[in-house]
Amino acid sequence: MKNNPETAYVLVVDDEEGIRSGSERILIRMGLKVLTAARGKEALDIVEKEDVSIVLLDLKMPGLDGMQVLKRIKETNLNILVIVITGYATVETAIEAMKQGAYDFIAKPFEPDQLRIVVNRAREKIKLTYEAESLELERKRTLADLGTEKSRVRTIIESLPNGIVVTNSLGQVALMNPALLRYIGIDPSCRPTGEHIGHYVKDEGFCRLVMEISQGKHLDAGDVPAYEFSPVEGKFLMARGKPVLGDENECLGAVVAVEDITALKVLDRLKSEFVAKVSHELRSPLSTIHEQIAVVLKDMAGEESNDEKLILARAKEKTSGLISLIGDLLDLSRIEAGAVYHEPKLVDIDVLLKNIVDFLGTRAKNRQQTLVLELPDYPLPSLTTDPMALESIFGNLITNAINYTQKGGSIIVTAWLAENNLIVKVKDNGLGIEQAYIDKIFDKFFRVKNEKTRLITGTGLGLPIVKGLLNDLGGSVSVESAPDRGSVFTVSIPVKKQGSSPKI
Repeated sequence: MKNNPETAYVLVVDDEEGIRSGSERILIRMGLKVLTAARGKEALDIVEKEDVSIVLLDLKMPGLDGMQVLKRIKETNLNILVIVITGYATVETAIEAMKQGAYDFIAKPFEPDQLRIVVNRAREKIKLTYEAESLELERKRTLADLGTEKSRVRTIIESLPNGIVVTNSLGQVALMNPALLRYIGIDPSCRPTGEHIGHYVKDEGFCRLVMEISQGKHLDAGDVPAYEFSPVEGKFLMARGKPVLGDENECLGAVVAVEDITALKVLDRLKSEFVAKVSHELRSPLSTIHEQIAVVLKDMAGEESNDEKLILARAKEKTSGLISLIGDLLDLSRIEAGAVYHEPKLVDIDVLLKNIVDFLGTRAKNRQQTLVLELPDYPLPSLTTDPMALESIFGNLITNAINYTQKGGSIIVTAWLAENNLIVKVKDNGLGIEQAYIDKIFDKFFRVKNEKTRLITGTGLGLPIVKGLLNDLGGSVSVESAPDRGSVFTVSIPVKKQGSSPKI
């Protein structure tokens, strides 16, 4: 870019030596770089070779006159500002020169301040022009860079094996890659036209996820919402998304990645089937071994040594633990296979809870614990469901309370109806759970291991089974706990409204 005001020259063109030298001195004191010429031809040679930004041009010179030089300069570089110097002509002549491209004029004789004013005015214009050109050049460069980057990002997104959709804050599609189009049954050659996400994907849950993210409902860094859906029979997709944020942290839209999890679903089903089959095959022989050991222990009646009795007792305990593990695995496989409602029946909750507490009461009594069931003074509603599911939920929670409560402790089971939900609370004053483990206790095979719990036997599947069964029932489970202060597990199961609810 030429005519940089910091490096360019001011050219003084005049056949009078006094005008040239006087102007040069004034301009140098102004901090300008100055060149001089006595003839028009000399001036044009300088303009061609040097970076000249301002020309002070006398109109009356021998050879090429000022008007001719002005015309040639403008043909060479339109950005050069020409200030004509006239000492003979009228104002009309100066105006004519300005019509031919001159920037300004100054009449001879002129005062130093007059020269300074007109040159400073020209300098300011050149500076503004230069800055504008610099900004425009930077804008074009930035646009080119953005275009390149946009093209690169688009190429990457379109080549990804997973589906990607980008929306604005209104849920309108800005980008949707071919993988996602294939997932939802649209020709991959089709390009989104800015329609709402619901125009392309008919799943309400997926569209709701996209809209929530687009409108800034999941701004926390750790909040990555997910949604599983099936656009066509036999295909399963998992969607996860994050908001697109602006410079001021405002939500501009959403980017949602969609992964095909069909193969994982198949593997998960096969795993569940395998676990169920193996567990079923192991359960029968283990039960037989357990019963035989019990018979042997009963018949020994002092004939064998204490060591032998201890070995057999441990064997009986271990087979009992294996049978429990196999039972849990079978329950878990039923949940994962969606077989919770395999045999739905009308279940009397009052009777079911009493039977469970009575059955587990012996275990609590052997540990010198108190197990109490507190029911309201009105009958609890019956549920049409798989009774084995409810037995597994409440049985696991009460068994855990017994196992993790010291001798002499107490477990209280309370049940009531609240806003068409059956609420069952299992409270103990046992070992409790550290806050860091609260979110992990529902993970498969997770067990809190410390000095106080290391001798407690368990499979680590009880609470995952509880949560899985409740999810299938449309219910939920929450926990409040603190070390050495006990735990409270609260189960909520929706109940269909039948008449008016009793006041509690």
